[in-house]
Amino acid sequence: MIDLNTLTAEQLAKCFDHTLLKADAVEADFVKLCDEAKEYGFYSVMVNPSRVALCKKLLEGTDIKIGTVIGFPLGATTIADKVTETRRAIEAGADEIDYVLNVGMLREGNLEYIQQEMLEIVAACRMRGAGCKVILETCYLTDEEITAACETAAFYLPDFVKTSTGFGTGGATPEHVALMAKKASKKVKVKASGGIRTWADCKAMLEAGATRIGASAGVKILQEFSQQ
Repeated sequence: MIDLNTLTAEQLAKCFDHTLLKADAVEADFVKLCDEAKEYGFYSVMVNPSRVALCKKLLEGTDIKIGTVIGFPLGATTIADKVTETRRAIEAGADEIDYVLNVGMLREGNLEYIQQEMLEIVAACRMRGAGCKVILETCYLTDEEITAACETAAFYLPDFVKTSTGFGTGGATPEHVALMAKKASKKVKVKASGGIRTWADCKAMLEAGATRIGASAGVKILQEFSQQ
């Protein structure tokens, strides 16, 4: 749990995956993203796979990580496709993989599929030294389904379970973050993402148990934090 009483702007910045996943983003947008990451000291940038190599080059010589998304945003591609996409993204320079689990399979109660998917993608990351986060897309799930996914994560041990893609019908909520933090075990952290646009939003997620924040509004949030 992050201590909000002693939290500094530098520590808060290291909670952020500075995110740009828009379909219409162009190279200049990624240059700006990486410049902001360097200026504010964000933990990582989070981009689509086709932009990993560019960001790796732009951030050369820094300690800022490159994150990318797999099976994004629907999670409905095959396990084999996700594993291949994961391997190629890491080869291109990705340090962290955020994959969308198969939401439909989870809603059907097909936990065997969810387990196999998580096993293979976590293994693909581990073999190549990359971090792994599992995106649940909580806006479509019941508390029971979220619990089932988190209990699976507690066994297969990705680094994080993550609330949302930001492209669903809703984003992160403190209630879902708290549930995930409770069910995923102490070895699996929680990343809150989707709809986090203000310091108040961010604070609520940290209080609920998130230790990583995915947002495109990181600069604005840090500025609000520093002005309080």
